Amino acid sequence: MKKKISILVVDDDSAHRIMLKTLLETWGYAVFEADDGSTAFEKVKQKAFDLILMDIKMLKVSGIEALDMIKNFNPSIPVIIMTAYSSVETAVKALKKGAYDYITKPLDFDKLKITIKKAAEHAYLKTENQALKKRIAESFDHQNIIGKSEAMIKLMEAAAQIAYSEADVLITGESGTGKELIGNVIHYNGSRKNNPFIKINCAAIPETLLEAELFGYVKGSFTGAIKDKKGVFLLANRGAIFLDELGEMPLIMQAKLLRVIQERETTPIGGEKSYSVDVRIISATNKNLLSLIKKGEFREDLYYRLNVVEIKAPSLKKREGDIPLLTRHFLKTFNKKNKKSIKGITPEAMDMLIKYNWPGNVRELMNAIERGVVLSSGDYMDKSSFSWLNSGAGDERQTSNIQNNDKKNISLKEAEKRIIIKTLEACGDNKTKAAKLLRITRKTLNSKLNYKN
Repeated sequence: MKKKISILVVDDDSAHRIMLKTLLETWGYAVFEADDGSTAFEKVKQKAFDLILMDIKMLKVSGIEALDMIKNFNPSIPVIIMTAYSSVETAVKALKKGAYDYITKPLDFDKLKITIKKAAEHAYLKTENQALKKRIAESFDHQNIIGKSEAMIKLMEAAAQIAYSEADVLITGESGTGKELIGNVIHYNGSRKNNPFIKINCAAIPETLLEAELFGYVKGSFTGAIKDKKGVFLLANRGAIFLDELGEMPLIMQAKLLRVIQERETTPIGGEKSYSVDVRIISATNKNLLSLIKKGEFREDLYYRLNVVEIKAPSLKKREGDIPLLTRHFLKTFNKKNKKSIKGITPEAMDMLIKYNWPGNVRELMNAIERGVVLSSGDYMDKSSFSWLNSGAGDERQTSNIQNNDKKNISLKEAEKRIIIKTLEACGDNKTKAAKLLRITRKTLNSKLNYKN
C-alpha cells in the first residue's frame, strides 16, 4: 500500500489551520499541526515530514525564523509559505532562504492543490532510494550529449534527478555549452516527454511579438490579427516550454510571465476569457541574472520562481577530457555531410585542440572541425587543418596563426584574407558556401577579399 504524503500545517490561526487540515485530508494527505514556528521546528526534529505548509506571519516565531531553523536542520524538506498580498516582498525573501514556493491569501484552493502536488513530487524525488536512482541512470537517454569527464558525469546525474521532478529549471552557462541540449535531456526523460516541448528564443523575437507568441491573441485585437491564435502556453499545456536567452526578456514581459506562473492561467491579447495551464518551464541564460537584478534589469521574484532548480553547463575548459570524444563525433558527422572520408586527426593536431582556449565552447569546436574537414585533403587532419587557432599556452585568443613563407609577421586582416581564400579554394570558389562555412555574410566576405596591403 502506498504511503500517504505527510504535511505539517503551521499557522497560529486555529480556525484557518483546522480548515486546511480538513481540506488536505480530503485530498488524501496525512496532516499534522503546529500553532507556532518554534513548535513546528520541534515537530520537524521528531518526524520526517514530506512537506510543510507554513504561514509567514505568526506572533511568537515567524515563518521566516522557523524556515531558517528548519532548513538548517533539514535542507531537503520543501516549505510552502502562505502570505497576504501585502507581504509578497517578505515571501520573496523566504524563497531566497530556501522556501519551495509561496501562495497568497485568501488561498486559491486549485492553485494550492497544484503547488502541493508539485512540491510533494519534488520531495519524493529527494528521498528516492539509491537502487531507484541507479535504475534511472541505466535507462537515461542522454539525447546526443557526449562526454565522460567528471564535470559531465555530474551534470548528467543532476539532469537525471531533475528530469523526474515537476520543478521549473534554470540552466546557466556560457554561450556554446549546450544548454538547449540539456533542456532536451530533462524534458524527454521526464513524465511529460510525450507531451509538447515548445522552444522560444527571447532574444530573437521582438517584444511586440513575444507577448503574442507566449499568450496568443483573439481575432481583431490588433492590426493583422485576422484569426485567433493560441499562445505557446496553451499549445504546451501538460508539456513544457523552453525559454532560451531568458536574460534578454524585456521587463514588461517578465511581469506578464510572472503573472501566468503565479495564476497558472493565461489570457490571449484582446481576450476576456482566461485558460488554465499546466506547463513546466525550463529556462536558459548565459547572463548573470543576479547581476541584472541588482541593475534593475531582471525581476527578483521571477528569478526565484523560475530558478526552483539550477543546473550549470560546464565550459569546455572544464571538460578538456571530452575534446577527443567530441572531435571524433563531429568528424564523423561532417565527413558524411561533406562527402569526405577523413580517417582521423593527428596527435599534434589533437594536442592543439586540447590546449586551445575555446571561448565559444562546444559550438566553436564543432565549427572548427567542420572547417577542418572542408579544408583537409589528406586522410588525416593535421595542424594545418586548424591553422587559424592559437595553439600556444595562455588564454589569449588569436584569430590566425598563419605566417608567410619567409616567416615574416602579417597583419590580422591579411591573415583573415588568406583563410577566406583557402576556404574559397576548398569550396570550388563558391562564395555563398564559403561565407556560410566561415559564419560570415557574403558581403563581409567580399569586403575582406578586397582588402589591400
